[in-house]
Order: sequence, then C-alpha cells, then structure tokens
Amino acid sequence: MILGTYSNILYPVRFPILTGLIAFFTSIPDRMKNLSGRILTYTKLISILFFILLINISTQSQTTKTPFTLQEGDLLFQNLDCGDFCNAVEKVTIGYKGARFSHVAIVAKDSTGNLVVIEAVSRGVSIISVKDFFNKSHDKNNNPKVIVGRLLPQYQHLIPKAIKEAYKLLGHKYDDVFCSTNDSYYCSELIYEIFKRANNSKEVFELVPMTFKDPDTKETFPIWTKYFQDLNKPIPEGEPGNNPGGISLSKKIKIVYAYGIPNGWPTNLIKY
Repeated sequence: MILGTYSNILYPVRFPILTGLIAFFTSIPDRMKNLSGRILTYTKLISILFFILLINISTQSQTTKTPFTLQEGDLLFQNLDCGDFCNAVEKVTIGYKGARFSHVAIVAKDSTGNLVVIEAVSRGVSIISVKDFFNKSHDKNNNPKVIVGRLLPQYQHLIPKAIKEAYKLLGHKYDDVFCSTNDSYYCSELIYEIFKRANNSKEVFELVPMTFKDPDTKETFPIWTKYFQDLNKPIPEGEPGNNPGGISLSKKIKIVYAYGIPNGWPTNLIKY
C-alpha cells in the first residue's frame, strides 16, 4: 500500500524527466547540424567581406600614388614644338613606346642645392630652371611633354662625375654641324659626352650612324638640305652621332615618370 502510494507519486515525476532527457540527447545531432550551418554561413560572409576589403585597399593603392620627385642625374626627354627641325629629328628615331623626342637634358644641382637643368641648345651649353624647361611645350591637357629617364642602379655611381663634366662644359658652343670631334655639343651629344668622361672614356650611351633622310621617302629632309647649304657644310649622313629618341631606348636607363603625353603616345597610355 505504501509502495503503491510512492509509485503513484514518482511516476508523473520520473518519466517526464526521462522523456525530456531522451528528447534533448536525440536532438543534439540536429542542433549540431544547425550550428554547423551557421558557422559555415558566417565563414562565407567573413570571406566575402575580407575579399571586398582587399579589393578596396588595392584600388586605393593604385589611385593614390606617391608624388614623383626628380633626382640629380635624371634625363629629361622632351617633345618640343619647334616646327620642321623638330619634326625631322623626331621622325628618324622613334623613342620610348613610340614617343617623338626632339630634345634631352640632364637634371643637376646648383650651388645652393636646388635642382636645375643643364642642356645644349642654340645658345650653347647652359643652365635653365626646371620650371622654364617644362614650360617649353605642353600637351592638350597643358602638362609638360616631358618624360624622365633614370640610370639603372649599376650606373648611378657615374652621376656625380657626369654632372661635374656637364658644369665644365657650360658655355661651349652648340654643335650646329653635328660633328662628334669638334668640342661643341648638341643636346644628346652632351649627354653622351659627359657620361663617357665619367666612365673613364668608355661609352655608356652609343653612337650610331646618323641619318638626315625621311624614312618614308628615303630622301634628305628639305629642311636639312637648306640648313647645311646655308652653313656651306656637307650633310654628315652616316657619320657617328645620336639623338634623344635613341637614348630614351637605352638599356642603361629606365623610364620612371611622364609629366605629360609626348607626340606619338596613345592618349590612354598611363604606364611607362
């Protein structure tokens, strides 16, 4: 009688607890499955967000460039707008990536440490400010038609001595007959000479046979025919020389910056 009484009391207590425990343990696989699904979903979401973050960082690094700084020894290749003479020079040697260059000069430091440009022009070997040099010609966006070539690391040690040689040549006459042995200098001849002297008389940039002929017609450009007639000098066809376009193609330098778009470059070219 007593046992029956306790049995009636415990029955409604014991079996619901047991039933609950059984239900709990049997639901564990489903709970784990749901938890695993949530973890997988969160993992995928985190991966997508991380990928978007990487794209954003990459885009910012491409659009936000470190400002370019000129250095002493940099070569400035310029597309001048001086008419038939420049057109003739530019046409015989196509420069870096198709650019048409008619002038080249070198960046140096003056006595106060400021950057200047040393060049050989009609008034002779002379110094000009960087600003005035850049203002010689502009593209349609009003940017200087100038690109910068920098000597490769293995030739950088030549720069200090080359700059000294350039200063020694200040005041020398412009080489209006394009002769490599007359102690006067045209623009690319000056660059050739100062680096040759800096390198113990060994060439850094090469001399090649010059031509004053139109590559399309194979005839001498009329502007050159008249020019040498006025000087009463023979045209030095085939004589050793060089030009800005040829130096821009040298394997001794790397083109590191473009201030503007020179003639001959596609307008969408932004890498150099």
